[in-house]
Amino acid sequence: MLQRILGFFGDDLAIDLGTANTLISVPGEGLVLNEPSVVAVDSGGAAVLSGGCAVGHMARQMLGRTPGSIDVVRPLREGVIADFQLCETMLRYFIRKAQPRRWGLGPRVIVCVPGCITPVEKRAVFNSAQRAGARQVFLLSEAKAAAIGVGLPIAEPTASMICDIGGGTTEVAVISLGDTVASGSIRVGGDAFDEAIVDYLTRNYSLRVSAAAAEQLRIDIGSAFPLPDEMSEEISGIDVISGLPRKATVTSEEIREALADPLSEIVRVVKRTIDGCTPDLAADLVDNGLVLSGGGALLRRIDRYLAEQTGLPAVVSPEALSAVARGSQLCLEQFARWRRVLESSDDDIY
Repeated sequence: MLQRILGFFGDDLAIDLGTANTLISVPGEGLVLNEPSVVAVDSGGAAVLSGGCAVGHMARQMLGRTPGSIDVVRPLREGVIADFQLCETMLRYFIRKAQPRRWGLGPRVIVCVPGCITPVEKRAVFNSAQRAGARQVFLLSEAKAAAIGVGLPIAEPTASMICDIGGGTTEVAVISLGDTVASGSIRVGGDAFDEAIVDYLTRNYSLRVSAAAAEQLRIDIGSAFPLPDEMSEEISGIDVISGLPRKATVTSEEIREALADPLSEIVRVVKRTIDGCTPDLAADLVDNGLVLSGGGALLRRIDRYLAEQTGLPAVVSPEALSAVARGSQLCLEQFARWRRVLESSDDDIY
């Protein structure tokens, strides 16, 4: 279905097909698109609404505000395709928006995928890109792409450690000499943070709020480690008992308490990954530390929290949000250099 659209494009594409956002980079141009992975559809079928406002930013604005005849759907869940047809429709829209129409061979495409997905789920991603008209498809792990994107020296004989906290998954990897020597992947990320806040407010305030409201609360006052000056914010929702709307004031300490469980799971996967390293590589990590990327890494003081829990120096990348897209773009721009690194790994090339 997408082949009729993408067959006109000759440019290579780097696609970070994320649970929360899809980013597309073009070699030589950089990041050309960053939109929510959301589609609005007619609830009677799978037809996308007309007017160009049914995908991405405009569709996200419809969340929780649509009539019964319209559904707002996220085609990806926990880093994998949940609705195959809508995912292809969404990609077609994004690629049309990212590039002018050009004649030529189908593009060479790198698609970044979580490390925890199954071979069947990998094949689903590959099939989407193939039907899009790609002449060659690379499936690159998000952790490795993020490591390249933040500038870690992954081709050198020293351990580099990356923790990419996305919307649906958290990817952790230790890389040396261009290959992954230890890794871990869990289906916990920004979405799990928001669900934890929703559950906390329901239990402790008898207040039902949307995931979008919980996300905004996390952004505004959330933290993983105590703040020098704690904050508070008013949030609106529906009273669970009366069913009427009301407001409540929530503190940053309470949000931190709500996030304790998903943050603990991230700590566990980081520790398991470190445990899979040889003593020499683990010794490198004491000096090189842990680099954080992804939207979840923007949670206040999460670097301090992970440093306290693991004993390793931790730092958030300045380009945390675009690290995966940037890394896959570099792989295309310097294809001769990175092809050997890609082929020496367990990532898939078709």
